Amino acid sequence: MDSIAVLISGGVDSAVVVHQLCEQGYKPDLHYIKIDMEGEDSSCSAEEDIELSQATARKYGLTLEVTDLQKEYWDLVVGYAIDRIRQGLTPNPDVMCNRFIKFGAFEQRIGHHYDKIATGHYATTIRDEEGTVWLGTARDPVKDQTDFLAQLNYAQLSHTLFPIGHLMKEEVRRIALDAHLPSAHRKDSQGICFLGKINYNDFIRKFMGEQEGRIIDIETGKVLGRHKGFWFHTIGQRKGLGLSGGPWFVVKKNIKKNIVFVANGWDTDLQYGHDFLLADLHFITRNPWAEPPYKVPIQFKIRHVDHFMKGDITHTPEGYIVHSEAPIQGIAPGQFGCIYDAEARICYGSGEIGYLKKG
Repeated sequence: MDSIAVLISGGVDSAVVVHQLCEQGYKPDLHYIKIDMEGEDSSCSAEEDIELSQATARKYGLTLEVTDLQKEYWDLVVGYAIDRIRQGLTPNPDVMCNRFIKFGAFEQRIGHHYDKIATGHYATTIRDEEGTVWLGTARDPVKDQTDFLAQLNYAQLSHTLFPIGHLMKEEVRRIALDAHLPSAHRKDSQGICFLGKINYNDFIRKFMGEQEGRIIDIETGKVLGRHKGFWFHTIGQRKGLGLSGGPWFVVKKNIKKNIVFVANGWDTDLQYGHDFLLADLHFITRNPWAEPPYKVPIQFKIRHVDHFMKGDITHTPEGYIVHSEAPIQGIAPGQFGCIYDAEARICYGSGEIGYLKKG
């Protein structure tokens, strides 16, 4: 029987993974990855996570090991996020946390000793006729987390199990309640992975400070207000601008001059687009197209949302350009564009959204 390590978080999803594996006759080892940062008020949350993970381990007579990957987290995830923010981009730390920490640093230190690593992500794996493994979407499209996993490499994916990917969220919660799991009533986590319950702006302020700049109506050129640094704002943002007569949306930033440009109204064309560039598209398993694609139908996501969008992808000298059938609100360079097949069954990979040349 395969040896399995379960990455347990203290939440209901990973606890159900433990339950499912034990029901199948496995005796997995449980591992909690500690990544809260020194000096930040996240220790209380980590303590509760560990307590619930220990309770789950005791319930099934399993071992729990706490692995401190704080330094790796700081260097590889937080460092990446701050670098992107300085460039005026919108980072996605959760994507990099999976790539470099949960499936990277942990694998190098501990995971390679096991036949498989199991996690509570809402995703599946699909094996084709040749035995090749692909990242598959979850049965529950609302909870699907393949966009967070789309920077994994093939070795990482083929070593991983997603035991709850075939379940709807309400089924997972019902299993937890029926099995009387310690975390059965715990709410789902909503925080950015490296922040947890820390205020985002407070965290950014610690590294970037404040520098007052102008908020300008992009259509009229009128100065509407002041901000404390472009790094506190992202394309598509509506809340937190402190402007009257809204809604106002951030549509552009001038990094050199520290200017945030906004547009007014729910239906302003300036906050929408149909196309975005992926200069470096990372394929998890392999490039699925024998020839460079010319308007191949796909589905995609540009942020973690509860639905997929339809469009097509074209290869150009700049990179891959995705065209959306419907207008997309708030296309922010630095976010990840995640690419799926036309049925949104297989996730091919993802790439950082770049600046698309006009005309």
